[in-house]
Amino acid sequence: MDTRDAELKKELNATLQARRELGEEYESALVDSFLEKVDQRIDGAVERRVRRQLAEQQMATARGARSPRPTDTWSERFGFAIVSLVLAIPLSAIGGGVAGRSGLLFTWAGIVGVNLFQALRGNPDLFAGRRRERARREDREKSSAWEE
Repeated sequence: MDTRDAELKKELNATLQARRELGEEYESALVDSFLEKVDQRIDGAVERRVRRQLAEQQMATARGARSPRPTDTWSERFGFAIVSLVLAIPLSAIGGGVAGRSGLLFTWAGIVGVNLFQALRGNPDLFAGRRRERARREDREKSSAWEE
């Protein structure tokens, strides 16, 4: 049990004890007082969370990082690949049975597309190395053309 919960339980017990001693005519005042303490505690917790999240965002902005996003683990990517291959069997049968070879090719193009999208979503810089290398090569070719 959290110490804050223990404190809140003590406050509730004290409020109930005071109600027994003072009688029903003070019940609404006692309940209002207790609810005010609960509200203050909730407000404090929310304020701490908001401050922490703002500080985390400011740190990420200061570092020049993008907003944090959940990363896929290797097991999630592997599981996605296995599921897509398992589903490929009945999808291939349906596509091939309904539309022949073109249906089979269309089905596999969709399967490859979904897996490619998943790979790029998890690693947006997957093909960036090739693009950078191609850009460097083109820059070298342009600079050598200017030198000639």
